[in-house]
Amino acid sequence: MAIFSVYVVNKAGGLIYQLDHYTPRTDTEKTFSYPLDLVLRPHDERVVVAFGQRDGIRVGHAVLAINGAEVNGRFTADGKDVLEFLANPANYPVSIRFGRHRLSSNEKLMLASMFHSLFAIGSQLSPEVGSSGIEMLETDTFKLHCFQTLTGIKFMVLADPRQTGIDALLRKIYEIYSDFALKNPFYSLEMPIRCELFDQNLKLALEVAEKAGPFGPGS
Repeated sequence: MAIFSVYVVNKAGGLIYQLDHYTPRTDTEKTFSYPLDLVLRPHDERVVVAFGQRDGIRVGHAVLAINGAEVNGRFTADGKDVLEFLANPANYPVSIRFGRHRLSSNEKLMLASMFHSLFAIGSQLSPEVGSSGIEMLETDTFKLHCFQTLTGIKFMVLADPRQTGIDALLRKIYEIYSDFALKNPFYSLEMPIRCELFDQNLKLALEVAEKAGPFGPGS
């Protein structure tokens, strides 16, 4: 079981803290001969698999590296267009690493803002007055858990669907936020959290949650 990441969103929908705690390894590296038996297409400034699956490489996976050198979006490490490079028979055999692309800082900001909007929509759709909004979104590979405070700050945890004790963890994170961010004289409300003690205690809480499950009294 694992806890993947933590997001803290202010009441205006801005991302003020994000931590990637654990990223599942989905990378697959293979050596290919010409012609490439996968169909690649540009998508969102990346080159992704549009058709064909093999050896753990799936549709939607992005080209992450060529011959051991990291790819920068649609370009190789030396600035060549990835699709043009792979279309040239002279460049084969070639080693390509595929995997899920890493979210950029801008993408994380956008996704946090989108969830803030979905949370508000969920509250408005409720047939009962005073809905708490979205508390959990579930997929086959992860669950997104959300806890909103009375002041509108949202704490979100993405975890393995089998991970237990997330409700208690969310409240523990709120406690850490109150102790090490709000009580920090250099911290301004609604602004990004940059506090070493907050980071240290949050990481410790995540480790405890993964190993022991729910927090007990006095934890």
